Amino acid sequence: MTSMKDKVILITGASAGVGAACAEHFASLGAKLSITGRNEERLNKIKVLCIEACNDESNILATKGDVTITEDLERIVTYTLQKFGRLDVLVNNAATLKTGGLQDTTMELYDSMMNTNMRSAFELSRLVVPYLKKTKGAIVNVSSVAGPRPFPKIMAYAVSKAAMDHFTRCLAQELAPDGVRVNSVNPGTVDTEMYVTNGIMTPEQFAEYKERQCGVHPLGRIASGKDVAQAVAFLASSESSFVTGTNMLVDGGRAGVTPHLVTKE
Repeated sequence: MTSMKDKVILITGASAGVGAACAEHFASLGAKLSITGRNEERLNKIKVLCIEACNDESNILATKGDVTITEDLERIVTYTLQKFGRLDVLVNNAATLKTGGLQDTTMELYDSMMNTNMRSAFELSRLVVPYLKKTKGAIVNVSSVAGPRPFPKIMAYAVSKAAMDHFTRCLAQELAPDGVRVNSVNPGTVDTEMYVTNGIMTPEQFAEYKERQCGVHPLGRIASGKDVAQAVAFLASSESSFVTGTNMLVDGGRAGVTPHLVTKE
């Protein structure tokens, strides 16, 4: 993997899950990190792990913030530029997941997921694109296999990720003349605490769920956070310098599995 030494990378939702894995991985590659999340205690724990990975405390900035609040986004960008003076990569990772189809998804829940999963990425990208143009940088959006594939039991989440995928393609076209690349990674099931912390499952239920999910991923396992982080790093690096507008599946073959047909008895 190409070194990311001295590249300045802003990662949202970095206090847990995929975002935390991305932060640790980029730190190990020598990057300067601006990480943000809503849970300050967990965010500071990830900051410590990043410092251990890069062996340089000055390389890591941690800022508590809510990506659905404009003032927080503006503050995160300001702090990043004040500390590092530039920005090379934005990783739009912050997301929330709740279950429900059309009839059992309230509009409040729909708005909450769209605001966190999609609107925040749109707004933060608007704020940082002028700085990415200066560095010929990159944006990597963390989407989901639920973007290109229908998952009706998580409808609002799937819709938000489909929007993320198309946002990625549209923005890639817009920024290509400026030398800024925009791509997404689309994981299948990832072994993170999101399912438990969002109240979707108990730890015991999640353990059973993970075992079942191994059977629908052709590679026979679900992803680790590092699996996704390595793909994010590839799309952020010079190794993918001719890649833009791509929605990269990191799903162990999950998207290629033919779904069960729904039949009426």
